[in-house]
Amino acid sequence: MTFWKDAGFSYLKYVQVASRALRSVLKDEAKIQALKREETVLKVSRWANGKQGELKFVDPKNQH
Repeated sequence: MTFWKDAGFSYLKYVQVASRALRSVLKDEAKIQALKREETVLKVSRWANGKQGELKFVDPKNQH
């Protein structure tokens, strides 16, 4: 069994903790690049009759 399971973490939680630890020790230039990769973009569109509708960007900061 893996140690993250023994500690009671899910794999996703383990990766989040490890990523945060790695980013915290990076030099400034590498840290900036890593933080840029952390940003995510979500686009959604409705499909009707086999055709894609308008593409909309979802901003998680504006969600309730």
